[in-house]
Amino acid sequence: MPDIRIHRAHQLGLTTARSVAHTWARKAEAKFGLACTYEEGAEHDVLHFSRAGVQGTLQVQADRFDLVAQLGFLWGAFQGRIEEEIGAQLDKLLNAPPRLLDGAAAQAAPLASAAALASEESEGSGTPTGPAAAPTPTRA
Repeated sequence: MPDIRIHRAHQLGLTTARSVAHTWARKAEAKFGLACTYEEGAEHDVLHFSRAGVQGTLQVQADRFDLVAQLGFLWGAFQGRIEEEIGAQLDKLLNAPPRLLDGAAAQAAPLASAAALASEESEGSGTPTGPAAAPTPTRA
């Protein structure tokens, strides 16, 4: 089973990181049909996500996000595109103005991490990426 591993450092603190994770979960549910469940902890949180052929977790900590996903056989063919899309979404959320995130704590959030700044150059290409842009695997 192909794996996706994405790590993003940030300086948001746990409260604002939770807000970013909740926003990512809502977008993932809407765009990719993922089922997401969220577990809050004292030191870190875990967001579980899944759908047919995809399952994984997003570890939410005060200073970083760690995402690990396992892809089934059919989705494995799109591993690079899926990884790129998820990374771009996290980068975009980490660089988002606080008003676009959930919760009052996000209002005081720092705006960016160094990793998020690198994604700005690739966003202007206009070329869709990720599983939404990929053809749906079908049987002939």
